[in-house]
Amino acid sequence: MLSHLSLERVIVMAASVVLVMVSASIHEFGHAFAAYKLGDDTAKRAGRLTLNPLAHIDRFGSLILPLIMGLAGGPIFAFAKPVPYNPNRLRNPRRDEVIVAFAGPLTNIIQAVLGAIVCRLLWRAALSFIVGNVVGYWLYTIATTYVYVNCSLAFFNLIPLPPLDGSSIISPLLKGEARRTYYKIQHYSMPILMIALYILPSMLRIDPVGIYLDLTAGNLAQLLLGW
Repeated sequence: MLSHLSLERVIVMAASVVLVMVSASIHEFGHAFAAYKLGDDTAKRAGRLTLNPLAHIDRFGSLILPLIMGLAGGPIFAFAKPVPYNPNRLRNPRRDEVIVAFAGPLTNIIQAVLGAIVCRLLWRAALSFIVGNVVGYWLYTIATTYVYVNCSLAFFNLIPLPPLDGSSIISPLLKGEARRTYYKIQHYSMPILMIALYILPSMLRIDPVGIYLDLTAGNLAQLLLGW
């Protein structure tokens, strides 16, 4: 039989995977909504202008990957199917491409703020004995996990390497030699990400992504939760 601690860990991990799936789907909806409002209806015609997670879930990125990462005991990341859009249909492609890219992380920040509000309401309810200890504990745990998940997704996606949103935010802002150099680096983005996410932490005990997320997502989550 599972011990109390291991059962709790399994429940939190399962909740984290579900929350990542939902949060990533809303993230992709944010891209689709921004593109549509800026003149491109490609995502709408593809059926992606919806909050239905089934329209956005990627079998590996939204299900298998976060489950593996949760079982490994590390931070849980995920990605949904990228929203299709045509930058040539945007009213101001150079500006609007940045807005569309930033819309995804912005939805995660909004979700984190809403999750923090729920946490505070639950805490006050628990203090007033409106919510039972067990029920209140799990609701509060899930809500705080939702805050951390969304802060992590927001800042992870702001890393300026494809296929993450940060690359679409920074590339239109670069010019000349800087832009050409950045495009060269982009060819090696996936190996760079894999090295930073897995090889450096496991072999050299250096975790640059973890440090970055602690300084950004972790601090923001704690600020929102009032810790």
